[in-house]
Amino acid sequence: MSLSPRIENITEIPVSALAYIGDAVYEMQMRLHYLLPPRTAKQYHQLVVSQVRAEQQANLLEKLDLTDFESDLVRRGRNAAGSISRKVDPHIYQKATGFEALIGYLYLADRDRLDQIFTQLLSHIDTPSPP
Repeated sequence: MSLSPRIENITEIPVSALAYIGDAVYEMQMRLHYLLPPRTAKQYHQLVVSQVRAEQQANLLEKLDLTDFESDLVRRGRNAAGSISRKVDPHIYQKATGFEALIGYLYLADRDRLDQIFTQLLSHIDTPSPP
């Protein structure tokens, strides 16, 4: 069993499911990003949460250089956003869902492009000084 399966027919996966996977992939990437230097569990948590919040995802989405296909995927993800949190502005929530759908799609379909997107994203994320 492979830890990173390739999906043969990605067009059958609902955009909401791509966002579900993208949420997990993005959080894992942020956890890896902040892994060094060593920190306390609370510090790791605070740093990661600051990046996986809908507001930050929506902000980062605006900074990405996307292809037309990727922009369309983000739009479909925004439109597929399910029940909207009462804590977050609906437009921000929709953008974050589009962002997550993009990450999920690229994780399943194009890892090289996902690496390029993460390189773009990390250039916009402040790395705090060591504790």
